[in-house]
Amino acid sequence: MEATVRGWSAWAPSLEDAQSWERWAEQPVPLGAEGVPDAKFLPPMLRRRCTPLTKIMLRVAFDACPEAERGHVRTVFASRHGSINESIDMIGAVVRQERLSPAKFSHTVHNAQAGLFSIAAGNREASASLAAQSDTFPFGFLEALTHLEREPDRPVLFVTADVPLAPTFAPLVSEATASYAVGLVLANDGPGPRIGFEIAPGDGAASARWPQAAEFLRWWLAGTDALQMEGARQQFRWSRL
Repeated sequence: MEATVRGWSAWAPSLEDAQSWERWAEQPVPLGAEGVPDAKFLPPMLRRRCTPLTKIMLRVAFDACPEAERGHVRTVFASRHGSINESIDMIGAVVRQERLSPAKFSHTVHNAQAGLFSIAAGNREASASLAAQSDTFPFGFLEALTHLEREPDRPVLFVTADVPLAPTFAPLVSEATASYAVGLVLANDGPGPRIGFEIAPGDGAASARWPQAAEFLRWWLAGTDALQMEGARQQFRWSRL
């Protein structure tokens, strides 16, 4: 499978522009866990609805995709945990027999980011929201490629992100603790570097040094020929064509 990368964007605490990420790729350090972009590009009414994860995802979505294309791209939003921290708060409210806010609930479902992007960008195209445990990034990438297969002439905006888990669940998951998002605009043609993607059997020796999306971005910015990433069950491979 192949695709052209027409644009990209990423965000993490203290890494908010391309130059910062390029320096990070040369000398990577663990990504920060605290911080949220201001999201001033959103109307105030929409901004108030956003969880921290939503602000991060929409920030890179808007930065990666030119304004002229935002209303026409297909979209894929991928997050391992989604806005689960806010869901934990609501579960606590149920235990305390407190009334729940329907608005707060609607903004913690797993496709909330897709819905708010659709509203903010005036986008009514097909969208997918997914989680695939520790391999959420590569399977989100695969989902974006399937959108290209269905509609070859329409680019796909792929956004993946997560924030640190609340203490309730954090000890149950082995992963790099970080607050981050990566956005890619993928297409079948047009300007931009072209990359290949394939999945092969793996040994399950996944590394938790960086989030998978950050490892992909480090490879992308470093300019090396190929990236081989061990997942939980498969091996994922990207190559420059």
